[in-house]
Amino acid sequence: MIEQRGWRKSSYSGGRENCVEVVSLPEAMAARDSKSPEAAVLAFPPSEWSAFLAGVREG
Repeated sequence: MIEQRGWRKSSYSGGRENCVEVVSLPEAMAARDSKSPEAAVLAFPPSEWSAFLAGVREG
């Protein structure tokens, strides 16, 4: 299990509970649903995470 500390969500979330949270791990970026933190965590290698962020920035 990934430690509870270190998870963060976008400042654009406005403090809402129904957001995606992310944490940087030594070999990956992990994401989870903030309203169900005990549920599954998805981990992405750095190359996939970078491609995802590029796509978000491009719209």
